Amino acid sequence: MNLVTLTHPQSAAAEAYRTLRTNLYFATLDAPAKIVVITSPSVAEDKSLAAANLAVVLAQAEQQIVLVDADLRRPSLHTLLGAQNGPGLAEVLAEGADLQSVLQHTSVPGLTLLPSGRIPDNPSDLLNSSRMKAILAALRSQADLVLLDTPPALVASDAAILASQSDGVVLILTAGRTRREQAQAAKDALVRAHARLLGAVMLNGPKHSRALRYG
Repeated sequence: MNLVTLTHPQSAAAEAYRTLRTNLYFATLDAPAKIVVITSPSVAEDKSLAAANLAVVLAQAEQQIVLVDADLRRPSLHTLLGAQNGPGLAEVLAEGADLQSVLQHTSVPGLTLLPSGRIPDNPSDLLNSSRMKAILAALRSQADLVLLDTPPALVASDAAILASQSDGVVLILTAGRTRREQAQAAKDALVRAHARLLGAVMLNGPKHSRALRYG
């Protein structure tokens, strides 16, 4: 996997992420969103890859972006961005590590990564803690937009927990992998968590769809 927005910035796929950036802006025009959850129904979708590419194009638009690897079960953002996976979010939550000290600058100007850190035994409990709420409040005050990459919505309660603390959710689907009933079940789970669903993104669609579809 690679970040097409960096390796092939003039490609149709990279342009599709820039279109997604624009659509996200218009979707939050009336009610701005500073903390957005990125999730998917199952592990079959490349949600982390989509989250990283979206973070890149947002930062390229001269915004200060914090990308948080809140998938404390199968973290991957550090690999995609060529960063170290720790200490990170888990250490801040479980051990009281200083938040600012674990934020990592990336090669993309304006894009900061908060890696997951070590995989804890109780990720749901940590993400549902008052300390997590304090972390989100701190990040909200220092970034234009905070993207939270969470576990799939049908795999763990983590996505619903964070969705209830966020300003919106983007659901990642993959053509040929995501079943209709999975997408509906994920949407229902997020609605039950009182999440604000901003839209769904379709990866690997027909060429004429330019890889992504929003809405």
